[in-house]
Amino acid sequence: MFAIPGKQAVTLTPAAAAQVRRMMEREGRQGLRIGVKKGGCAGMEYTMEWAEEVAPHDAVVEQDGARILVAPMAQMFLIGTEIDYETGLIESGFRFRNPNVVESCGCGESIRFADPSAAR
Repeated sequence: MFAIPGKQAVTLTPAAAAQVRRMMEREGRQGLRIGVKKGGCAGMEYTMEWAEEVAPHDAVVEQDGARILVAPMAQMFLIGTEIDYETGLIESGFRFRNPNVVESCGCGESIRFADPSAAR
């Protein structure tokens, strides 16, 4: 829907691709669908869920055996995002490095995007 010709909607680091691939194999799923929804103290939150099938308007990103499905309404917010998987002593998880984010809350769970009308 909002694709840039010749460019994937998101990219994965090798660590993220390996984690998604392992989880796809373990769960027997078609891919990991990512999106955004309203919520959190900064206004928006990322969503992640296992996909049983590829929806008609999903942007499909395949990298090193991993498959990410970007929900249609999230594509314009996620263009240029790099997804990483970090492992730490206290927590491990996916991290989004999104150039479209202008603010995030202290807990790191919610984000705010630039107001598109301000770009005029």
